[in-house]
Amino acid sequence: MTPRQTVSSGARMLRKSAAKGAKVFSRLTGFDRVIVYRFQEDGSGCVLGEHRNEVFPSLMNHHFPASDIPRQARALYLRNRIRVIPTIHYEAALIRPAEAGLSGIDLSDVQLRSISPIHLQYMANMGVAASASISLIVDGVLWGMITCHNATPRILSEDIRAACRTLAGVMSRQLRNKEELVTYQERLRLRNATEFATSHFDAAASVETNLRNFASELRSLFPCDGFAVIGTQDVTACGLTPATSDLIAIRDWLRLGSNGGIFCSSSLGKDYPPAEAWPELSAGIIAITLPFRSPLTLIWSRVEIVQVIEWAGNPHKGTPDQDGILHPRKSFASWQQTVRGHSHRWNAEQKQAARRLRRILIADYQTHQLRELNATLTATVQERESLLQQKDFLIREVNHRVQNSLQMVASFLKLQARTSTNEETTQALSEAQHRIAAIGLVHRRLYRGDHVGVVDLSRYLEELMKELCSSLGKAWEQQLRMFLVPVTLSADRAINVGLVLTELVINASKYAYHGAAGPLHITLSETGDRLTLTVSDQGRHDIDLNGSGFGTRMIKAVVSSLSGTLTYTPLHPGLEAVMSVPLATHPSDGHDQHPDGLYS
Repeated sequence: MTPRQTVSSGARMLRKSAAKGAKVFSRLTGFDRVIVYRFQEDGSGCVLGEHRNEVFPSLMNHHFPASDIPRQARALYLRNRIRVIPTIHYEAALIRPAEAGLSGIDLSDVQLRSISPIHLQYMANMGVAASASISLIVDGVLWGMITCHNATPRILSEDIRAACRTLAGVMSRQLRNKEELVTYQERLRLRNATEFATSHFDAAASVETNLRNFASELRSLFPCDGFAVIGTQDVTACGLTPATSDLIAIRDWLRLGSNGGIFCSSSLGKDYPPAEAWPELSAGIIAITLPFRSPLTLIWSRVEIVQVIEWAGNPHKGTPDQDGILHPRKSFASWQQTVRGHSHRWNAEQKQAARRLRRILIADYQTHQLRELNATLTATVQERESLLQQKDFLIREVNHRVQNSLQMVASFLKLQARTSTNEETTQALSEAQHRIAAIGLVHRRLYRGDHVGVVDLSRYLEELMKELCSSLGKAWEQQLRMFLVPVTLSADRAINVGLVLTELVINASKYAYHGAAGPLHITLSETGDRLTLTVSDQGRHDIDLNGSGFGTRMIKAVVSSLSGTLTYTPLHPGLEAVMSVPLATHPSDGHDQHPDGLYS
């Protein structure tokens, strides 16, 4: 589809409506020539419809310069919907009396006010003796004019003028409806074309790859003669486009501008002077600049359309005469002007569609980036899970070997205790056997499958005490009371806390209750950034608080590794041991208290 084909359908619809309107107003007013005149973007006007007799020549398709109806006159045409000049040979009447202060009164809205002498001379130069001008206003904007010319004086009655106002309003609404229909059809076409092109993109491929693979579909989005995708180094072009080096130069020039990512021009040579050298390749473009990590530029190009504009006389305004008086044009004979370096204009709907496409492509790029990031994160997580599985396997293997070694040592101690004849030696070997069994219990309980890494210390200690009570005897289950708050702790620190608790419980069984079961209270609490473990019994003690036995030395070493403190308080009867350690690991500052243990 060429640009000429896209603009012809809407133009034909408007010209058909203008021709019908000119015919209706000609019959209503009886003027020799009626033209429907539309204003262009530059202020000039073009005749879209005409109905006439043989008195006047045709002005169909003729253009009139913007100076024929200056800005001040257009403002008046918005206020006064109809203006009639019955004859150009009238004599203006003065406002009297001038002494009453009426000489400066504003007559803009008065139908009988006089006409500018320059305009009367303009009409005389055209051979027009009487005229009528009816405004066509669409959405509060002066869309165009219905201009009536007569070769002889002609008066329009009030009822005819009222009918002209009404018909002009009806025609304005029809023009607006037809333009809205053309606009709607163009927007619908552009939206469907955009969705068709982007819906076929490969979700797994990058946006740049999709743009290059679907270049032909994207080219059909906007009526154009050529399309190009310009990346950092590569250029993909189809149709009629400038040379690759010129496309890259345009891309670099576009990146220097601040156009919001959209550039549109129907006379590229004026905006980008190097383009004047190849209008047959590109005289107008619409470009989209995409702010990707590797920036992309999309360019739709239109070639030069050599236009021959037919003016109603030379549009260039003359110079004042020797007296400084400016006179209107005298000749309205057809005057042709050849316009070069221009392409068909890009309409508002196409510019809006370009902005929408840019938003879609940016969203696709962001989605693709998120997809790549998710894939990277997924791979990282999988790798981490694999490493954790390997770590878990190694920990289980280490735990298995540690358990075997501890069992071997426990069995050796048990054998030595049986063969020993010294009671004190037997007792020491038996005590060592219990401690090794407790250490094995701590290690086995912590390194179960669901306790690797970070553990819930309260749950861990609760399960640890249940197994320890089973080892010490079923009677302990009735005597043990635990109040544990949930605390999360790293696995290595939990091991040490478990060792200390196990040693305190074993020593309480041995020294507080002499092997029998007795009341034992265990409390775990969290205060600020510190953890507090309390073990209290109700036994009777008669021992050295500054003992230096194996158990005491082990407890002191473990508490020191935790950067904590351990204190003892007599309860009469019983004893309370309180261990306080920081929740987070930090180097010891040298002020941690490590008092001697109770049991030796």
